[in-house]
Amino acid sequence: MIPRTAFITGAAQGIGAQTARVLAAAGYNLALNDLKQPTATLETLQGYGIQAIAVLGDVSSEADVQRMCGATLEIFGSVDALVNNAGISFIKPAEDISLTQWQRVLEVNLTGPFLTSQIFGRAMLKAGSGAIVNVSSVAGLLGVADRAAYNASKHGLIGLTRTLAAEWGGRGVRVNAVCPGWVKTEMDAADMGSGAYTDADIHGRVPMARFASPDDIAQAIAFLCDPQKSAFVNGHALSVDGGWATDGSWESLRIRNQQR
Repeated sequence: MIPRTAFITGAAQGIGAQTARVLAAAGYNLALNDLKQPTATLETLQGYGIQAIAVLGDVSSEADVQRMCGATLEIFGSVDALVNNAGISFIKPAEDISLTQWQRVLEVNLTGPFLTSQIFGRAMLKAGSGAIVNVSSVAGLLGVADRAAYNASKHGLIGLTRTLAAEWGGRGVRVNAVCPGWVKTEMDAADMGSGAYTDADIHGRVPMARFASPDDIAQAIAFLCDPQKSAFVNGHALSVDGGWATDGSWESLRIRNQQR
């Protein structure tokens, strides 16, 4: 059987790096994108018996995405799964966000997934098969204060997911999203270091009373990439948030129930 190939953006750390390991274990060859060399990720993939390459570039640059797609197809011949994981966080009250800051968040978090989906999607449509998984957020389902640009980008990403699913599902290309809650990654460490929130804030808000791990998200991504396990799943925004988006309880009630 010919190995499947996946292209993962933002693969140098966090969710992207763990997704690479999970897909490698499932037998995928991998093209790993980031702005910097994903050296640590590549090292962890040794011994999986798959081929993995680094394809550096800015997902918000059409020229870069064209080049990265061409390089991936030249080496592997096809792309079976695209994981749009690259993203940036931005925390600031809405009244203080500059236009430049707003635009940069949307360029990376929304325009980037559009460009990669469009350019890699053309190859998938030509082949008549493929899976695209967009990494949105619980902030794509709910409003979270002081994150107007980030929330808008992640809400938009779910809208893009549903539209592409409607356009491409009948042509063999499934498009879905995962919506993580707060995940223990390097991005989280930076945000927490700014004083934006604490571990206790997240534990108190999530019914499962913990952060997600990168593997929690990576396993969901792998499920949505799999053409057998999720063959009829298309246009879905899968919450992987420990129940965050479903819980309308007030905090004292939630914590009291956790302590029973």
